[in-house]
Amino acid sequence: MAVKKKITFEITVFNDLKELESTEAELLNRAVAVRENAYAPYSDFKVGAAVLLENGEIVTGNNQENASYPSGLCAERVAIFYAGAKFPGVQIKTIAISAASANHKVDSPAAPCGNCRQSISEYEFKQKKPIKLLLMGEVGDIIQCNSIADILPLGFNSTFLK
Repeated sequence: MAVKKKITFEITVFNDLKELESTEAELLNRAVAVRENAYAPYSDFKVGAAVLLENGEIVTGNNQENASYPSGLCAERVAIFYAGAKFPGVQIKTIAISAASANHKVDSPAAPCGNCRQSISEYEFKQKKPIKLLLMGEVGDIIQCNSIADILPLGFNSTFLK
């Protein structure tokens, strides 16, 4: 007999950067700053990501578009892959993400795309510890998720390959 199950999660919504701990506010400010240097001539949608590592280092990245659309890379993956390359074995504590558009005011938090969710999930699975996400647009609320698993339920990981 089929059984229905409900998957739920909680988020924390902040109205302003002032409501965050100073470290988290600084991380989002870094994401906003790096967002401005994104290479987004096709979408005019700029994203910045700042990754806080367990050793206190902050690594940033922004989206890099390409005329051949699949060849570009999102800000989140630029940042986490760079963190993994520069600081191998150092765990990721938090990822702050901010998005802006040249065509309209982004007034709600922009969550990572599916590819980025899967990539963040890989790091979370590898380190066996949740990665906190802080999401914001240009203005408006800030959303905090305590784990990528919150927004990627039933995620795929290496246990399926064994």
